[in-house]
Amino acid sequence: MRLDLTTLNLVLAIEQTRSITRGAEREHLALAAASKRLSDLESRLGVQLFERRARGVEPTEACRALVRHIRSLNASLHALESEVVEFARGIKGHLRIAANAGAIAECLPADLAAFSEKHPQIRISLEDMTSSEVQAAVAEGRADIGVFTAPLLDNRLDVRVYAQGRLGVLVPRGHPLAGRGAVSFDDLLDHDLIGLHVGAAAQELMHEQALARGRTIKARLQVRGFDAIAQLVEQRLGVAVLPEGPARRFTQVFAVELLTLAEPWAQRDYLLGVQRQERLPTVVQRFVDSVVKQDKQEAQP
Repeated sequence: MRLDLTTLNLVLAIEQTRSITRGAEREHLALAAASKRLSDLESRLGVQLFERRARGVEPTEACRALVRHIRSLNASLHALESEVVEFARGIKGHLRIAANAGAIAECLPADLAAFSEKHPQIRISLEDMTSSEVQAAVAEGRADIGVFTAPLLDNRLDVRVYAQGRLGVLVPRGHPLAGRGAVSFDDLLDHDLIGLHVGAAAQELMHEQALARGRTIKARLQVRGFDAIAQLVEQRLGVAVLPEGPARRFTQVFAVELLTLAEPWAQRDYLLGVQRQERLPTVVQRFVDSVVKQDKQEAQP
């Protein structure tokens, strides 16, 4: 017996209604046919999916595990159907991009807009992840293209230099460091730091640099989102290290000041990674060709 969608959806219906009778009715099956399908599935899997009770059935742990996969499968099928239907509407491809927050804030928007204008028939989806999550998503096929910062953690990727960025320091106006123009990382370690969530590339880099100096970061707050950090800096809850692009924009909105971080590691490359394969899909290759300049060298792990 092969697993079929009708039987799997029957399991889902029974789990939700806690009744084989109501589950069968919801899936438009005769009770005898539904019972036979359920019995055959339990035999095929070698597990009991439901415990019969006086007032219905109760899912077993094996059933709960199966239901999680059924829901995931249904979500994937819905996405598949939606994407295929788009081809009838003139869409010629779907490009899935995963990128870290810095890339999304500094360099990706303009390139995405230019590519979309040139290729309106290609649908683009963009997901915000940490650099390590981006690499895993591309390597496992959950994203077509990833944009992230070093280090390269997965040798299943081919990477190229995509863009360059720089980290700066955001301080509240009137702060002891304000007006200095440039500061060292040692200067920052004397103050409370507001950082991104654990796993963010800049946050991990700062921890490494502090450790190399035999010091620790006074991590007062960690939040998601550069704008949240800027607001906390404005309220004098600490200073922050952010990509200069969004940090410069925040100086126009909040009572904060941008300082240069005078450290070699403050200059960093954004890498574009694709799954290692002999020939890239046409849509992926078009995007890579449009955003990666020919004179850039292929990045080394």
